[in-house]
Amino acid sequence: MGLCAVLSVIGSIPAHAQQAHSTLPTLAAASDLKFAIEEVAAKFEKETGQKIRLVFGSSGNFYSQIAQGAPFHLFMSADENFVFKLADAGKTEDRGRLYAKGRIGILVPKGSALKADGELNDLAAALKDGRLKKFAIASPEHAPYGMRAMEALEHAGLWQAIEPRLVIGENISQAAQFATSGSTQGGIIAYSLALAPQIGSKGDFALIPETWHKPLAQRMVLMKNAPEPAKAFYQYLGTPGALAILRKYGFEVPAR
Repeated sequence: MGLCAVLSVIGSIPAHAQQAHSTLPTLAAASDLKFAIEEVAAKFEKETGQKIRLVFGSSGNFYSQIAQGAPFHLFMSADENFVFKLADAGKTEDRGRLYAKGRIGILVPKGSALKADGELNDLAAALKDGRLKKFAIASPEHAPYGMRAMEALEHAGLWQAIEPRLVIGENISQAAQFATSGSTQGGIIAYSLALAPQIGSKGDFALIPETWHKPLAQRMVLMKNAPEPAKAFYQYLGTPGALAILRKYGFEVPAR
């Protein structure tokens, strides 16, 4: 299944089982979690026999959909403020819990004219000498990772100069695809995606200092009347095995 697929179902589901599939508990997860949560969910299914339907996208879009009644049972946001807004609107069981802190960095594809320089000095030079034609980030409007990318570029004094050259992904997974496809000279993506072999093998990556942007405090929450398998997965995400997978993908996880 391609990187930009918004739907990932754990386990193979034959055609005659589509009706059963539609009743699976559904997790709406920020796109930076794609590889990590697919791995956690596969481990959860193997250990418990329970399946979770995974949908990946931008946290801002999920917030809007849930606020309008979309049938998600568990929400893993890349920005905790979306969870707090849903809680204040009475959509959730509680105010959820912090599950990770994310990081961003610059990724340049193999053969790019750019260097993977976390302090963006080469990006600044490329803007001046004409090497930079196109650069990818996620949408600052919908995607927390896109907003943090904008903040980092502003910190470096590059936002106004680079804005006309930006290629905007709907979410951070799409931005990563743009950054590695050869249609851009690079982009700012999630550390968790750069650590996945499917992405990291396509280029070079360097972390951007976390002091250059607001924290990526990532929070998850159960919706009201969530079914038991969704509750079980919510609890499973706090187990040592699940936390180890999140750490493997570069997430800083809170002490339990």
